[in-house]
Amino acid sequence: MNRFIDKVALVTGAGTGIGRATACAFAREGATVALAGRRLEPLQETAALIAANGGKAEAIQADITSEEAVARLIDTIVDRYGGLHTACNNAGVPGSGQPIDGYELDQWRTIIDTNLQGVWLSMKHEIRHMRSYSGGSIVNVSSIAGVVGYHNAAPYSAAKHGVIGLTRTAAIDHATEGIRVNAVCPGPILTPMLAEARAARGPAADDFYLSHIPMQRLGKPDEVAKAVVWLASNESSYVTGQSLAVDGGWTAQ
Repeated sequence: MNRFIDKVALVTGAGTGIGRATACAFAREGATVALAGRRLEPLQETAALIAANGGKAEAIQADITSEEAVARLIDTIVDRYGGLHTACNNAGVPGSGQPIDGYELDQWRTIIDTNLQGVWLSMKHEIRHMRSYSGGSIVNVSSIAGVVGYHNAAPYSAAKHGVIGLTRTAAIDHATEGIRVNAVCPGPILTPMLAEARAARGPAADDFYLSHIPMQRLGKPDEVAKAVVWLASNESSYVTGQSLAVDGGWTAQ
């Protein structure tokens, strides 16, 4: 329970779902956790939850689609806490429910800007800091939609495939600098984002999900958080450039 004592962790999209569970998991392991996202109130709720359990966390409002905001976020963390040791780039938006010709250009841009460009911008500024110090570990949140084709989710799937490409390339580029970069690829997880996706897919949503999951259940945010923490920790010190599916067996088929 002490894998991140005296370490500083950043979690983007930390207000709900996988992000909140991951922030809480880092805090339980002793990290000081910076909680980033567009909406301040959910971040403050996560911070209060961590504090109630004896952990340390701070909510910092930031829009990861803005390079200025991302640069300011990383600078703020380093100035206040003296460094940044690990980051989970989790912030994202849903994007499913219609065929490829059903999306408008503004929808495409919103999904790509957040789910792909936002991860790139976050990594860019995290790595610039980590390179200047003693390295670090980054875990990006992709999706099973980044590993296999995903019905009626073209821009989301394109972005999540892109996250895996970014992860692999960054891992190679920075391996000799002490920076490891990996990804997790969650299947359907019981989060507010999944609730939106279920609503978009309609009454047959759960039948669609469960028909692809050998374990015959939806995942829990904590199950993804545990995978993130392991990849971020020294226990995975010889692991980089990998994409770990946390999906109940979906992509094993």
